Amino acid sequence: MTPAPSAGSESTKKKRRRRRPANRAPQDSTTPPAQKAAPKTDNKTNRPYTKRVDEVSAGGLVIDTTGTLGLLIGRIDQKDVTRARLLWSLPKGHIEAGETPEEAAIREVMEETGIESAIERELGVIDFWFMAGGKRIHKTVHHYLFRETGGLLAPQVSEVDEVAWFPLAEIIERLAYPDEKKLVGRSGDLVI
Repeated sequence: MTPAPSAGSESTKKKRRRRRPANRAPQDSTTPPAQKAAPKTDNKTNRPYTKRVDEVSAGGLVIDTTGTLGLLIGRIDQKDVTRARLLWSLPKGHIEAGETPEEAAIREVMEETGIESAIERELGVIDFWFMAGGKRIHKTVHHYLFRETGGLLAPQVSEVDEVAWFPLAEIIERLAYPDEKKLVGRSGDLVI
């Protein structure tokens, strides 16, 4: 029996392998380059990893001078095609460099509502996750109970669509976000 010409006879020459530059990964000729490297995914959601951003904000609930009304901000619900539904929430915003959470809370309430206030006590801290601009954001918000000291009610033009005073008994039902509802609900008596 005679072996086939390339079946391992000693006279067969080995193919020379081209050397790849060290910075290039080997390529499989059967798969187009665009399909080679699948993006890394989160094991729990099987979605591509996105950049994680940590944000810290401060704000809270302002009680008016009569002690009977609470101040909320309203933003148009972006999911509402009629753009008529407002999502009511507590005023809050980012803590800037060099600010304490208390200083940021007072500043943000003033900027978003036009109302000047003083902190009476801490209400608590909420943290939550959401997606925005292709980023996964972990937000921590420090909340305080404020007493109104002055100012004129006016929504911040670029950030808030409406601001309004509501009876304290209606605040929890008006709030759009469950975490804020729980925070206000467990804060006890809101009388200052």
